[in-house]
Formats: sequence, structure tokens, C-alpha cells
Amino acid sequence: MRDVIKTTFDLVSRQSVTPHDKGCQGYMDAILSPLGFTNEIMVFEDTTNMWSRKGKAKPVFCFAGHTDVVPTGPTAKWKYPPFEPTIDNGFIYGRGTADMKGSLAAMLCATERFVTDYPDHKGSIAYLITSDEEGPFINGTTRVIDTLEARNEKIDYCIVGEPSSTLKTGDTIKNGRRGSLTGDLIVKGIQGHVAYPHLVKNPIHAISPVLTELASTTWDQGNDFFPPTSFQVSNINAGTGAGNVVPGTVEICFNFRFSTEVTDQQLIERVVALLAKHSIEYEIKWTFNGQPFLTPRGTLIDAVVESIKEVTGIDTELSTAGGTSDGRFIAPTGAQVIELGPENATIHKLNECVSIENIETLEDVYYATLVRVLA
Repeated sequence: MRDVIKTTFDLVSRQSVTPHDKGCQGYMDAILSPLGFTNEIMVFEDTTNMWSRKGKAKPVFCFAGHTDVVPTGPTAKWKYPPFEPTIDNGFIYGRGTADMKGSLAAMLCATERFVTDYPDHKGSIAYLITSDEEGPFINGTTRVIDTLEARNEKIDYCIVGEPSSTLKTGDTIKNGRRGSLTGDLIVKGIQGHVAYPHLVKNPIHAISPVLTELASTTWDQGNDFFPPTSFQVSNINAGTGAGNVVPGTVEICFNFRFSTEVTDQQLIERVVALLAKHSIEYEIKWTFNGQPFLTPRGTLIDAVVESIKEVTGIDTELSTAGGTSDGRFIAPTGAQVIELGPENATIHKLNECVSIENIETLEDVYYATLVRVLA
């Protein structure tokens, strides 16, 4: 059988910085094709996607993930070259080991084991893989889903291999995610000399009480599955570079991570009302990044929870915390979606690494889940 650590090495060694795939999907194709999968490459603009399926029957059990990784940052600050995977003290170091090439390797190895052990399994196994998850996410999973929906090809159960765990594989799985809404705000003022305040209109002063109110607002109370909606400013830019000039504009980027207790439209309306209350002159661009989604207890969660318990002895925690994932594009089709992957402590950081034990365990959990759902 295929070795999950070697497979992780093979994937990590490909420098697939988003949106580039650098042959990762071709490598996966070469593994899946001999197992009976039909692989369909979908290229949209600068993004390479793969839809791979074995079987035509229902239910469709899908592994979803991405081959792209974030940039490395200064390579001189890495302990080992980021695209030369290296084992040190039980960990594999390299960009993408945790997010999420280790998961892809575990999926491939678990699938090979399952198809070998259960050649006449029920239903279908599928892979939905993109090279545009870490980037703008406009030509990746969302467009593959649009294609599948247009031909009425449905996913029933989906495991997204995002690094969901904290310390040990399976200690946490994500059965939902908050929605995400970004606002790019330009506040307009009048530029001039700081010594003549009566001739200027300082946009920084004007927007400051608004930001204070936005940051202190209770948007909702959350619920049993989601924490309360949060507002965070991520970027502020203003000024000419001179210390004696009042700027004419200030640019502010902020983001809401919202629960199912509020909609994106309600958040927009409340922000606009607050800007009007303070007589702010502005322009704003809204970017909707995805609705919140939640998968309740059912076939998929039960199978994953039982598999984690069988393999690790852990009673897993269901969580909706963290950022967004491509699960937000798959769940609205009616699929049951969860995220299960290795530890996430080093994702996107210098010296990203993953425990060998956790990747090996992940393969076993994926295999056990396939057995429970499709054997």
C-alpha cells in the first residue's frame, strides 16, 4: 500500500503557491486513475481544478481540498527549505504540510486501502480539488460546484481536509463555519495644513467615533452552534507622509464574521445607518465571502465521530470556530459537510509542520469513515 508520509513529501515538494497547482493534481490523477476513478480537469482562468469520481451510484462521498499553499515568507528564516520536506523530531516541516497536503496524502492512501479492501463498495467516491483556496477563491471550488449543479450532479457527504485539530488528529472537527463579509470604506474629507483646522475636514477624526461604535456594538448573541457576530478592522491607510498635512481621505478595511442569527444584508444596513447618523461622506465596496453553514448530527458526523473514537479513543469536539473554508460553497447544495484534518498550530507560519503520527492517524480515520458510510 502507498505510504502516507512519502505521499505527503511528494506533494509538499511541488511549489504550488496560489493559484498554481504545479502538477499536484496530475500526481493525484496518476494515483486515482488505476483505482477506477474518472478524472476531469476544469481550468477556469488561472486556476486548475479536478473533479474525480469512481462509480455512478448514490450516495456520493467526496473528499474536498486544495493543492495551493500560501507564500513562504522569507525562506532564510525557515529551519529547513520550505519546499524540501524534512523530518525532525517526529514532525514533517514544509509549506503545506498541515494546510493541507498532509490531508490530501491521507485521503489518497485511505482511498486506495478502501477500494482494495472493498472493491464492490456501494455508492461513489469523489474528489473535488482546487488550486484557488488560499487566493481570491473565485475560480476554484465555487465554479466546480456551479458546473456540477448545472448537470445535477450532487454530493451527499463531504469531508474537507482543512486542519481542524488542535493537538491530536480528531480532537476537533468543524461541522460549520461563520459567514464572512468585508467592507472597504473610503471616508472623504478636505486636505489642508494642520495649522488651519478651520479650512480642513479631517476624515480620521470624523470616522473615529464610528469605528468605536462599530467595535463596541453587540450584533447578536450567537446561539448553541455559533459565537456572537464579530467586527474587526484589518487595515487603515491615510496621510501624505508629511506631519503637517491633514489627509483628504482615509481608507479602512473591516470584516464581519457572522452567525446564523444575522444576515449579511442586515449587517450592511446597520453600518450604512451608522455612517448616516454621523454624517460621514464616503464610498464603500462590500465583498461577500460566504454564508454561514451548519451540518447537524446525521450520517456523516456520526460516522466521523465513531471513527475518531475507534482509531484514537478521543471523544471529538464539534466546532464552528475559525475562518472560512470551501465548505461554504459545498454545503448550500444540500451536502452534509465537515472539516477534518491535522493540527493547525503552524498553518501559514514560518516553519509550518505537521506531526507524522497525526497524518498516519488521519489516514486511519478517513479509512474508517469510508468503511462506515460506503462498505
